Amino acid sequence: MVKVLMVEGMSCSHCEMAVKKALGELEGVKDVQVDLENKKVEVNGENLKDEKLKEAIEDAGYDVVEIH
Repeated sequence: MVKVLMVEGMSCSHCEMAVKKALGELEGVKDVQVDLENKKVEVNGENLKDEKLKEAIEDAGYDVVEIH
């Protein structure tokens, strides 16, 4: 299962690492790819819940605009 999240507020490699760390700690997450230029985060894993993904990113200080 792959989820694509559009995230506002990411601008540097520190932001990328913070988002990867926050999502990587969630159960079921296998891989996280961050595209800073397009403000896109791809999460690969099993049983991914939109609300948990959103909560983890928002707790890290960023805003989730959309989830596909």
